[in-house]
Amino acid sequence: QVQLVESGGGLVQAGGSLRLSCAASGRTFSSYAMGWFRQAPGKERKFVATINWSGDSTYYADSVKGRFTISRDNSKNTVYLQMNSLEPEGTAVYYCAAARGALATMSIKGYDYWGQGTQVTVSS
Repeated sequence: QVQLVESGGGLVQAGGSLRLSCAASGRTFSSYAMGWFRQAPGKERKFVATINWSGDSTYYADSVKGRFTISRDNSKNTVYLQMNSLEPEGTAVYYCAAARGALATMSIKGYDYWGQGTQVTVSS
C-alpha cells in the first residue's frame, strides 16, 4: 500500500512557475514508477509526465514538453513536477500516481495508487 500526498499548488499568473511535490509513504517507493496527471473542470484526467524508478527515464505530454520537468528523490520518497511558463490552459487539479514496477508509463490504467490532488490555477 502506498499513500501519496501532493503539495505546492496555488494561483499563479500566466508565464509563472510552480513546483509540485508528492510525498509517498512506505519503504518501497523506489520500486514504483511515478506519474503526474491533471484534470480540468468537466474534462477527463490526462497524462502530464512520468518517471521510472531510478529517474533516468522520463516522458511528457506534448502540451508540456520543454516547460515541465519531472524528477524524484528516492531518499526522500518524493517526486516533483517543476512547471515553468504556465498557461491558463494548465488550470486543473494535478494528481500524483504510483505504478507497480519500475517502468515509466503514460497510461492512466497503469497506475495503482493516487493522491488527492492539488489545485493549480493559472490566471491570464
